[in-house]
Amino acid sequence: MSQIIINDLNPVIDQVSKDKNIERRLVIEALEQAILAIARKNLGQGYDLEAHFTEETGEIEVFMFKYVVKEVKNPKTEISVEEALKIDPDAIEGDSLGLKIEKNIYGRIEAQVAKQVIFQKIKEIEYKNIYDEFNERKGEIVSGLVRKVEKSMIIVDLGKTEAILPRAEQIFSETYKSHDRIRAVLSNIKMEKGGPKLILSRSSDEFLIKLFEIEVPEIYDGIVKIVRVARAPGFRSKIAVATANKDVDPVGACVGMRGIRIQSITNELRGEKIDIIPFSENTAKFVVRALSSIEPSNITVDENAKSITVIVPDDQLALAIGKQGQNVRLASKITGYKIDIVSESKTGSRDKNAYKELMDIPSVGDITAKLLYQNGYINVEDIVNADAAKLAKDISVEEKKAEKIIASASDYLEKIKSDIELKEKIEKDII
Repeated sequence: MSQIIINDLNPVIDQVSKDKNIERRLVIEALEQAILAIARKNLGQGYDLEAHFTEETGEIEVFMFKYVVKEVKNPKTEISVEEALKIDPDAIEGDSLGLKIEKNIYGRIEAQVAKQVIFQKIKEIEYKNIYDEFNERKGEIVSGLVRKVEKSMIIVDLGKTEAILPRAEQIFSETYKSHDRIRAVLSNIKMEKGGPKLILSRSSDEFLIKLFEIEVPEIYDGIVKIVRVARAPGFRSKIAVATANKDVDPVGACVGMRGIRIQSITNELRGEKIDIIPFSENTAKFVVRALSSIEPSNITVDENAKSITVIVPDDQLALAIGKQGQNVRLASKITGYKIDIVSESKTGSRDKNAYKELMDIPSVGDITAKLLYQNGYINVEDIVNADAAKLAKDISVEEKKAEKIIASASDYLEKIKSDIELKEKIEKDII
């Protein structure tokens, strides 16, 4: 059997450290652990062993530690005072004596086994270094080459390691082949048995945000802030921006001179349309901006229900809704409000029905009905559930008058329900 070569390991350590880009001390620790594992395997369990690398000689020495005692009960961990004095004349009871083990004791093993142990330790260090490096870069955009496409997963070579771009994180309309260059945001990293697992994303909001940070210096510097993002990857995105600097146009900064900045981002996303919206705390104004390029006839906001009704000219209805409802859906997502788009022609019919229903309530006249409707009270239930103080403020009447309207609406609603129940009973009896 061949023995482990342990004389002057300095050149080996230096070479491994350079090739694997691992700190020298970590390579030494790996070697020490490997030699220690071999020594324990040869000597058996129960011994207190330590391995130490000596820089001057380039050797790893293994020591067996034993306590100096009067009477030895466990020969593996204890040595008598008499025997200890032969080794160290100053030894006394209670000392811990380190006995150097001869190389031939832990060298009686094939070199291949030692290499396997060392390789495993080096691999663990490599994995940890890769994890630590890329964990710090989580949330950044990384660039690599497509190594291969497996089913719906893309394997990306990042140089030091590989990453995966799952189907769920890809842009639906994109296709890649081997050796294509690809950019994506490093969305997650986790340590697994086979090493670090890096997850990339091109479909996330985070990827879009990072592209803007790269292309727009004002965003990177914090002058312009991205407030909200809504995205349909590969098709259309909306991004709301704002700034506290009155001298900076946040939308213009994102677009760039002759549109060069936004064009660069659009090219990276293979033609994905991007709407840049100036953010506003005013709900109605923000919703109109989010819908992009429409001029609404009227807007009704219901803050309690977090919903908003936008009335648009008939010729702008399709534009407001967008292809397959995409425009209104993204506007709803970025504003946080449920948006109902209604055409003027449909509104006219709905207005008449609403006025009629409101005017059927005793004590509600034409002017009051209009005020109620304009302030978002569309039907009888809205009035019944209203707060008297708020209702009074909305339609500019005294609170007692508002209470009377609510009570009248409640009585009217009960009458409607009774009439419906009576009608259903009669129809049932007839059948």
